[in-house]
Amino acid sequence: MQYRKDKKGNDISLLGYGCMRFSKKGAGIDIDKAEKEVMAAIKGGVNYLDTAYIYPGSEAAVGEILHRNKCREKVYIATKLPHYMIKSMDGVERTFREELKRLQTDYVDFYLMHMLSDVSVWEKLKQMGIVEWIEDKISSGQIRNIGFSYHGSSHMFKQLVDVYDWDFCQIQYNYVDEYSQAGVEGLKYAHSKGLPVIIMEPLRGGRLVNLLPESAKALFHKDSEKRTPAELAFKWLYDQPEVTCVLSGMNSMEMVEQNLKTASESHEGCMTASDKELVELVKKEIDKSVKVGCTGCGYCMPCPKGVDIPGTFRCYNAMYSEGKRSGRMDYLQYTALRKDTSSASQCIQCGKCESHCPQHIEIRKELKNASGELETPFYKLAKGVVKLFKLW
Repeated sequence: MQYRKDKKGNDISLLGYGCMRFSKKGAGIDIDKAEKEVMAAIKGGVNYLDTAYIYPGSEAAVGEILHRNKCREKVYIATKLPHYMIKSMDGVERTFREELKRLQTDYVDFYLMHMLSDVSVWEKLKQMGIVEWIEDKISSGQIRNIGFSYHGSSHMFKQLVDVYDWDFCQIQYNYVDEYSQAGVEGLKYAHSKGLPVIIMEPLRGGRLVNLLPESAKALFHKDSEKRTPAELAFKWLYDQPEVTCVLSGMNSMEMVEQNLKTASESHEGCMTASDKELVELVKKEIDKSVKVGCTGCGYCMPCPKGVDIPGTFRCYNAMYSEGKRSGRMDYLQYTALRKDTSSASQCIQCGKCESHCPQHIEIRKELKNASGELETPFYKLAKGVVKLFKLW
């Protein structure tokens, strides 16, 4: 296993265990199967386990597995505060204590503000007293490192990096999302500020393996070097020195073994010319199925009405390259589950964006098309519920 340093000089395994996708058994998690997989990963050198309050049964499963095997001190636990569900500091404290109980521990190594995607949300948390609470927990040793996970644009990400003295951050990043969400720009910015960056969705929830276009799968089938889609995607990340740890939602022994092998053999600068060529060929095949030729450059932004234009087109394209459900769920999270919504339907057809687009995309027309397919009755209901209960 390869390791990279966190902000305090500790060794973090290049491969982290994402604990959201444990196998199910009946209505809950198959704890015995998960235990075998997690312990095989730990034996192979993985020392970073990522879970969250809202992952059903995950925190309790992690706590039970570590308790059974008496190995709490061998790993770093990362979990998250669902601030969007909480309206007071009493609620924050109550939630944190419940997490400690689930995890069967008296401290959390890496604690994240979950899906913190707007500076105004952070300001609201500050007004509630979150900064004082964090400092108290760090002082007492109950929290060892504080950070945030992010889904949003690179512009807002950089603002969030600068609003507090964070110890680390977590972003969605892969070879398809190189120029969307926080993207490579955000990755490099965080690194320049001394922040370790944890990577989530390296395979876009497995979609860069199972839902690749058939033409892309064919490239791997005839590959003389016998590389796999997962191996290539992980190597692409490990190649970059700004990446600290890459999370993988492993739920089979085969996945654990393959990912351990890749992480043990990969290092900064590990991508060969052949690897890079294959990535580009695969991306070209993925791009053939997109609806809008948006590169995510962001020249169209900001929108006077707050529409996230690159984010909308990314999700719209994902509907056709990865599946409608996938694109729509990403869009819901990306545009509606936030304080200031950024839906395509907010467009007033002013045309300001089109005058700055290097690709000369008919943005107003495409936003209307995207809105028609992405903003389903379920989307509108969910957006209304968020507004009604003022979760943000």
